[in-house]
Amino acid sequence: MAGRFDPLTRAAVRGGRTAVPAPTGAGPDAAATAGARVREWAPGRGVDLGLTLGPLRRGPGDPTFRTTPDGSVWKTSRTPQGPATLRVALAPGTGTARAEAWGPGAEWMLDGLPALLGDGDDPAAFVPRHRLVHASHRRRPGLRLTRTGLVLESLIPTVLEQKVTSDEAYRAWRRLVSWYGEPAPGPRAGLPQGLHVMPDARTWALIPSWDWHKAGVDAKRSAAIVRCARVANRLEEAAGMELPQAAARLEAVPGIGPWTSAETLQRSNGAADALTTGDLHLPGIIGYALAGNRDADDAEMLELLAPYAGQRHRAARLILLAGRVPPRRTPKMPRTDIGKL
Repeated sequence: MAGRFDPLTRAAVRGGRTAVPAPTGAGPDAAATAGARVREWAPGRGVDLGLTLGPLRRGPGDPTFRTTPDGSVWKTSRTPQGPATLRVALAPGTGTARAEAWGPGAEWMLDGLPALLGDGDDPAAFVPRHRLVHASHRRRPGLRLTRTGLVLESLIPTVLEQKVTSDEAYRAWRRLVSWYGEPAPGPRAGLPQGLHVMPDARTWALIPSWDWHKAGVDAKRSAAIVRCARVANRLEEAAGMELPQAAARLEAVPGIGPWTSAETLQRSNGAADALTTGDLHLPGIIGYALAGNRDADDAEMLELLAPYAGQRHRAARLILLAGRVPPRRTPKMPRTDIGKL
């Protein structure tokens, strides 16, 4: 559901919802799809593209993610076979997903289409235990947990989000991908403007200190990203691991803690139980929504979500999407840009 029945609030955006126009069924013209590899896949159950792929979008100007008026989602990735551009849309009425892909990694992206649209997710394993969660779950039957199978793609923008506002992190991501990434593969006439593929691991490791600074990234976060880039192959192996082992692999890198590993594995592994701890706002939101306690800490959040063991990330997302957040009582965190200093 969308529109006035499901407003796109800041909490909903944090919950992974992205506005995707209703599919028109027309799709792009022949020139826009020239040279594409094509795949159609029937999910067998309803899928909401905005809810399922929304967590992969890093702000409204993300150069690796776009939506278009025909109801398409465009996403770029740096796959094990090379850069790729994916366009995916749902056919009106049938809900069949039609995808086109370009670039050396096109086949890899199309092979992973079912996982990307939540085929490996099992919503039936989730049993709501609170009235608010039940209502949110009922209103969003198309919510699926995506699995990209790509760790660095989610890890780097998550590191950029450490201890800064979302706007600052999104700005840094836009700048770095635009400066050091490459234009998305595909027909120039058909691609959304400004679509880029993120840099490869070696390029991330070689970004000079002055460009990190101009992008608004402090030395602590940039150093963590460089360390991750240097062991990128080992980190990518975490996409095939169970949650505890995958988290341990990521957290072995200095600068990567439980908050960063959970936010990454939610996307790369589709981990339904990867609950984000150490967050400034999430415990208070969940505490307020479920128990009326806006001052809840991680311990209380874990206690409140204990009935959802195995599905705690899904429960947290549904609570965020419900939009019941405590009223603001302190000024917003100030926005800064060290790149101007």
